[in-house]
Amino acid sequence: MNSELFSALEALEKEKGIPKEYMLERIEAALLSAFKRETGGENCRIAISEDKREIKMYRQLEIVEEVEDPETQISLEDAKKISKKSALGGVCEVEMKPKNFRRLSAQAAKQVIIQGIREEERKQVRSEYDTRREEIVTAQVTKVDPDGSVVVDTGTSEVVLVREEQIPGEKFAVGDRIKVYISEVKSETRGPIVILSRTHPNFVKRLFELEIPEIADGVVLIKNICREAGSRTKISVYSRDDDVDAVGSCVGNRGVRIGNILDELSGEKIDIVRYSDDPAEYIAAALAPANINSVEIEGERTAKVFVDADQLSLAIGKEGQNARLAARLTGFKIDIKSDN
Repeated sequence: MNSELFSALEALEKEKGIPKEYMLERIEAALLSAFKRETGGENCRIAISEDKREIKMYRQLEIVEEVEDPETQISLEDAKKISKKSALGGVCEVEMKPKNFRRLSAQAAKQVIIQGIREEERKQVRSEYDTRREEIVTAQVTKVDPDGSVVVDTGTSEVVLVREEQIPGEKFAVGDRIKVYISEVKSETRGPIVILSRTHPNFVKRLFELEIPEIADGVVLIKNICREAGSRTKISVYSRDDDVDAVGSCVGNRGVRIGNILDELSGEKIDIVRYSDDPAEYIAAALAPANINSVEIEGERTAKVFVDADQLSLAIGKEGQNARLAARLTGFKIDIKSDN
């Protein structure tokens, strides 16, 4: 068994990158614990020799003149038969070869190896997801649960995309390939918990970075983004190159670029807003598609906006959504009034 164990550990180190020394320490501790649990003995030691590829167990006995407890003590006379260097008050180690030692060794080694492999796999999965945190990955749906949650294969492992992180109204079937945003990775005892999302504002941000070369190159920058998933997103952009139109770059020729993003978002509306350092100009643009007559900045982060009567409901939006998103995008409290 010992030779097979060392061969298995060497293969494990080569294939999984798990250090053999680390595994041997774990096996030693597990074997010692198992033997103590089975025999009740506390004064024993496990000795593992890599060179000889063997595992031995010793009972440690105190060397005394008169033995009162044979389980923990040994006479000096008997100790000297084992080692001539034995002295009173010292410790004498007597090798033990219990019948069940081989079985215990095999069980302990097997459990430790299985656990070590699982730990290493969890560590590798965690590392893989950590490198892709806050990024978009393409995953394949492998299961659809009755509650609407879906299990997707990200290429690293299978992860649940819960219903709350899906865009309202969208439905998936097994085999569908979808894009998901890795919003969070948590460490747990049983392995990393990966939070996937299609409702996170940064999901849209990453889609823009994937679809718009000028954004990927850093010529056009995303200033801010706010979103009510499944309904509407407002994203503000500006260009670092006077010859490049930020909004036009995002829309693309005949709307192809923004069209690709809208297809991924199941028809969610997107307002691309031209960012401006002038708060009044920025707020007016953020309230699109309404036409704004004027904007008055009142106080540090408050603005009063004036529109024609027929633009009032458009500026405010259904259930106040347009004004609410514009306020979040610009960071201003916006009060919309009709000029009439």
